[in-house]
Amino acid sequence: MSHSVRIFESACKGCVNCLKSCPTEAIRVVDGSIRILPDLCIDCGECLRTCGKKALGLEEDDWDLIRSHTPGVLAVDPTFFAQFGAYWHPSMVIECLREWGLEMITTQAPKAFDLAAYAVAAAIDTASREQLPLISTYCPSVVRLIQVRFPELLGRLVPVQNPLDIMGDLWRRETLRDDPITLLSPCPSKITLVRNPVSRSSSPFQHVVSVRKVTRQLLAAGPQVADNLPDPVNKRWLKWALRGGEARHVRAFSPKPIVTLAVSGLRNTLDLLQDLELGRLAGVDFVECRICDLGCIGGIANAESRFLASLRLQPLPAPWEIEPSEREELAAMYESGIWALEKPVPPRPRIPLSENLTEAMAKLKEMKAIYAELPHIDCGSCGRPSCNAMAEDIVRGEGEITDCIFKLRDEISDLANRIVLLSKSVPHTMKGRS
Repeated sequence: MSHSVRIFESACKGCVNCLKSCPTEAIRVVDGSIRILPDLCIDCGECLRTCGKKALGLEEDDWDLIRSHTPGVLAVDPTFFAQFGAYWHPSMVIECLREWGLEMITTQAPKAFDLAAYAVAAAIDTASREQLPLISTYCPSVVRLIQVRFPELLGRLVPVQNPLDIMGDLWRRETLRDDPITLLSPCPSKITLVRNPVSRSSSPFQHVVSVRKVTRQLLAAGPQVADNLPDPVNKRWLKWALRGGEARHVRAFSPKPIVTLAVSGLRNTLDLLQDLELGRLAGVDFVECRICDLGCIGGIANAESRFLASLRLQPLPAPWEIEPSEREELAAMYESGIWALEKPVPPRPRIPLSENLTEAMAKLKEMKAIYAELPHIDCGSCGRPSCNAMAEDIVRGEGEITDCIFKLRDEISDLANRIVLLSKSVPHTMKGRS
């Protein structure tokens, strides 16, 4: 399974900060180096935020190599337009890239996000009260988090593709071109959206690069563009970079009033999904979750502060009153089904303790017994995020009880006491002479 977090082993000091931050306990520190369990990693980027040693980075494509093959086609995340202070206008950013010989997908981008919002509103409208609330699929890490930790909520995921994927599909369908497309991603999650797509056989994008890398090169070049460029009419799609932007877009297309709830940040997302799992969100129709703080503008692969980015996007006018001609065009695209998932999102269960049920139950019992002996303080000194994770690794044959520093100390203490006792004993044949 291809993921987007790159490990620099020489930089790792074994500080275990990263493994404590992982929401799915996907990280281990073995022999002083990081190891990521691919079946548990959701590419949320929390480990990158906490690693102060630069031992973790992004697994992205070579931007210089991509630039050398011009003209190139770019699909950009809405966050890209919030990264610039001087070039604050969307048309100015597009013109800067055009000077580099790069073509940005502009016509299909707003249509793709409109279509996604239209499809979500339609799904909410046709769902029964028991099926609500539906959950947004825009944040790939939220989808993977549900696959790993909340599989019973998979049926609530709205069956709509990520609008970035829809953008690529629409561009190919309308232009009939097969040029490679590069996605500019604000986070490792959307890098994996390209490398390892969920619920579709392949991604419409061939390359993926971080927003940060392109932004810094663009600003360093200092291109000169006019400030009287035409203003894009539809800026609704840019609001998806902010928390609540998708929910507002969905409400604009809903044929009836709906109740939406938008949260951002890992802990808030976990809390909300737990509440939803317990049935505490009665009356809510749609839930928008973002792993990153304040929404996608908080992505680890962005160049700008999420607060400054929010300051630029919040006042940007967006026409929430949808024109009848736009609705007609979207209704036609909706009928084509280009927005729909190819297949349902599957769960990602942990590798079983054993393929044999009896043996698996025995190992589970052993795991509980080992866990009972551990100190239950989840210190991370053993290289695992929790005592429970250590007990599981031991029964899988991937560790020993003495990996726990407290159990090792007990073993050393017992051994020292035995040595003292042995030092006082003499052979049976010599007792009379002692």
